[in-house]
Amino acid sequence: MNYRHAFHAGNFADVLKHAVLARILAYLGRKDAGYRVIDSHAGIGLYDLAADEALRTGEWRGGVGRVRAARPSPALGDWLAPWLSALRAVNGGDDLLVYPGSPAIATALGRLQDRYHFNELHPQDAATLAALYAGDRRVRVGSEDGYVTVRAQLPPRERRGLVIVDPPFEEAGEFDRLTRAVHDARKRFATGCLMIWYPIKDVAAVDAFLSGAAGAGYPRLIAIEQWVRQPGGDGPLAGAGVLVANPPFTLADETEAILPELTRLLAEDDGAGGRVLRLAEDG
Repeated sequence: MNYRHAFHAGNFADVLKHAVLARILAYLGRKDAGYRVIDSHAGIGLYDLAADEALRTGEWRGGVGRVRAARPSPALGDWLAPWLSALRAVNGGDDLLVYPGSPAIATALGRLQDRYHFNELHPQDAATLAALYAGDRRVRVGSEDGYVTVRAQLPPRERRGLVIVDPPFEEAGEFDRLTRAVHDARKRFATGCLMIWYPIKDVAAVDAFLSGAAGAGYPRLIAIEQWVRQPGGDGPLAGAGVLVANPPFTLADETEAILPELTRLLAEDDGAGGRVLRLAEDG
């Protein structure tokens, strides 16, 4: 894959990924104690939907654009609420001018006591990200290999928080690196929440990754997947998922309840679908 995110910001995969992210952050924010968010492949933070990249693909119209135009059920509306709150915060209201990546969602939903380490290897993107947060003392921006960040930044001083690993999948072997990252995070921050994004193109490769991740020994591990048409073969991305270790206890059930409605909303044809996999459960 060649996944420079400016071309894809706000697409169907971002809707699922960022809505799950926002729900995790809302859960962490229920306690007064601060938490840390470590984002290993952070991108540039904010994406201009009027920029050439977004206009060229128009993918956001089939993702965040559809959600914003919809009238969801109360259950789906509640599930989307933290993410929609972040959208309004970065846009200064209901107009959709920019789309927030994971860093912007995290800081929009965060508090003064929370801390953030955002890492981006691409030099130009790292500079853009650093400029975005130049005045925010809660944020540090790094520019090393993202997988080095997972090892180097754990455990956080706060001993609670979230690690986000969202690689661009531009090189072969990415699933192997992700599996090692799951095991590294388990060794260094066993009680922390870990969220990993992955594309669904090669179903066998995804299944092997999930099996390898389950071997890390997390007591609770879930995968949430959605596809807008049948995955497989060449062409544009058809599906994606998020693996969540140590998820909020209610996340799997809440997501399973709304996933059919969200899938209908984002579907491109009759091959659309979704599922919540419970790869490990306490007891």
